[in-house]
Amino acid sequence: MAKNLHAESWLKYFESIRAVCPWSLPAYSRGEIDIRRGMNRVLPLGDFRARVYQLGTLSPRRIKKLAHKLENDPSLQSNEFLWSHPRYGRHSAPIGCIIQQNRAELAQIRMRSR
Repeated sequence: MAKNLHAESWLKYFESIRAVCPWSLPAYSRGEIDIRRGMNRVLPLGDFRARVYQLGTLSPRRIKKLAHKLENDPSLQSNEFLWSHPRYGRHSAPIGCIIQQNRAELAQIRMRSR
């Protein structure tokens, strides 16, 4: 993780979102969340539960537009794309990013948490 934000920053982030995303901290602790700098292309999740593409140089507006574009790309329909930017505080990531997750897995998690 040396090429990314410090692991401590991500640990604090996943701790801070425990109430809204309880599975993320344990997944991060087990190495099931891939955090990488930039986004040249969308990679298959493989064995990861999520992938975080750090986009620190992009504005929140551009990140949101890119996430919307990815979310509506038919070739990526098995994925869900969320976005976050520290400008929005509280449950925001420590750097502007897009978060890629498996759509079916998220649907199951959401069903169980109702």
